[in-house]
Amino acid sequence: MNIPELVQSQKNYFATQQTKDISFRKSALKRLQKELITREKDIIKALHDDFKKPEYEAVMTETSIVLAELKMAIKNIHSWSKPQRVLPSLLNFPSSAKIYKEPYGTVLIIAPWNYPYQLAFAPLLGAIAAGNTVVLKPSELTPHTSKITKEIIEVVFDKNHVAVVEGGVDVSTELLAQRWDYIFFTGSVPVGKIVAKAAANHLTPVTLELGGKSPCIIDETANIKLAAKRLVWGKFINGGQTCIAPDYLLIHTSIKEQFIQQFKEEIFRAYGENPQNSPDFSRIVNTKNFDRLALMLENEKCVIGGQTDRDGRYIAPTLIDEPNLDSEVMKGEIFGPIFPLISYENEVDIEKITAKYDKPLALYVFTNRNSFAKKMMQRFSFGGGTINDTTVHFANHRLPFGGVGESGIGAYHGKKTFDTFSHHKGVVSRGTWLDVPTRYAPYKGKLQQLKTLMKLG
Repeated sequence: MNIPELVQSQKNYFATQQTKDISFRKSALKRLQKELITREKDIIKALHDDFKKPEYEAVMTETSIVLAELKMAIKNIHSWSKPQRVLPSLLNFPSSAKIYKEPYGTVLIIAPWNYPYQLAFAPLLGAIAAGNTVVLKPSELTPHTSKITKEIIEVVFDKNHVAVVEGGVDVSTELLAQRWDYIFFTGSVPVGKIVAKAAANHLTPVTLELGGKSPCIIDETANIKLAAKRLVWGKFINGGQTCIAPDYLLIHTSIKEQFIQQFKEEIFRAYGENPQNSPDFSRIVNTKNFDRLALMLENEKCVIGGQTDRDGRYIAPTLIDEPNLDSEVMKGEIFGPIFPLISYENEVDIEKITAKYDKPLALYVFTNRNSFAKKMMQRFSFGGGTINDTTVHFANHRLPFGGVGESGIGAYHGKKTFDTFSHHKGVVSRGTWLDVPTRYAPYKGKLQQLKTLMKLG
């Protein structure tokens, strides 16, 4: 496929104004909805073939989320697209003011491998709802899901409207060399920086959904059994390959040993005596990532887990006790089923440890003290978080999802996805029946009148 020609054909298609028609967009979303429902079993199989994702997790974290977002977009597309009235400024009297939501144009979406279906289609449907044309680049690391994604898109859309381009780094590089009207990228921080630099060449606006080293803090008042249960789920779902998974655990010294025992029991309840035999535990996506994770286990004290099988790309649910802050496991985002545990004595310790890292995508606090939870939420800067649970803030479409600082730029989910892919255009309509002379020269004697008007807004 000739990428420059594809991009130009999409720009030409957008120039016809067809995608700005609300009925056209809604019809496209309904066709997509029908095809995704029809192919759900195939999608689930593709996810399993790529990294043994359990059917339950595939439905919970991938297909059901996309279908819910689609249903919402179809239901609300008319109200979302409608020009929004705002109060006019007294300075413009007489006038009215509106915000028009217009599509950016031709959009590039680069999807990641960890949730290769959801994180491709969720932004895609928002871009379509907003009236853009889209080129979608799925991850080459999940070839089965990438293949079915391409099949679905080709059935539902004209390639001039939506197209899938498969390939590796060379393809991504060529795509980023084109001039886009918007770029939406989900992936690692290093690649996010490359995307941002490429976008800067054309002053292209971007959304960067990245990651980071997301802390989880457990104080001495927390419900330890419940915390362990929810952390086992949040940390090890998708084999730990989740951008908002808790990356390291800060736990009060007084409850550390009790927590370790409870955490071990919860792993057993979830995955059995040998998680390698569990149908509910995903595998690492490829050997490159397996080797990266296995290196983190070297010379560390694994109080739980630590077993590996390279041929099967299996790493056991693992809890590392008191790693050195300069160790491999504490350098960057883990993105796997390895959980470092570090004890603390007071809040000063918490601040010293978290200060070593950039602003994370998520932060979690387990406590029965509302004052402590509130303090942690206000004290630290992070993308989003949860008190007394993990990752579930992602499930609320009313909350924006995105990072801050090195964990990302921009946000989406629900209506916010539509807004992300829309330029909000402010328009003032002036009346002609009156023309207040204050603004016109000569200005002599008008300054006080201007100051009064400015104060009134």
